[in-house]
Amino acid sequence: MSTGKNAGTTTRRGTRTFDVADYLDSPEAMAAYLDAWLSEAPDDVTGISRALGDIARAKGMSQVARDAGLSRESLYRALSEEGNPSFLTVLKVARALGVRLQVTAAP
Repeated sequence: MSTGKNAGTTTRRGTRTFDVADYLDSPEAMAAYLDAWLSEAPDDVTGISRALGDIARAKGMSQVARDAGLSRESLYRALSEEGNPSFLTVLKVARALGVRLQVTAAP
């Protein structure tokens, strides 16, 4: 069983549940993951928010909340499946994560 900071839970059969945060271990991986969501599902606000949450968990939710000027609880709530973060929150979180949103012309 893994005991890392983002270790997935272990089932009774000894398999570990997949947690993408375990694999977001570099700024490049984090940026590529968010870029994939923005490219592949640009209208999926819930998925994009969840992707930001996955990256925040990988980096450490408490630290990201501090860097974004938010409480940890409000950050969890905003980036949950039921959350609906404001654009300002998204920008603060992106800055705290060390990623930048870029705009390109649509084909």
